[in-house]
Amino acid sequence: MTLTIQLPEKLEAALKAQADAHGVSPAGYVQGVLERELAGSVSEQMPGAPFKTGRGLLAKYGPAPSAEEIDTNRAEMFQHFAEE
Repeated sequence: MTLTIQLPEKLEAALKAQADAHGVSPAGYVQGVLERELAGSVSEQMPGAPFKTGRGLLAKYGPAPSAEEIDTNRAEMFQHFAEE
């Protein structure tokens, strides 16, 4: 899509300065800003887009216990529950 906008002189100067500071053309800088700004709304509209998860966050602690191990531990913990 091609978009043409009119910028005030002060805004145009600021855009050129930012683009120069990032080593890109003014059009490239604006495209980067729009991509960053609109990335969230684009991923929400695309049902197949990946999303961020916490998977792997605790990987340094080793594998998670299996369902059987959890059931065994739960049975051992509550074996004498409410007994006097």
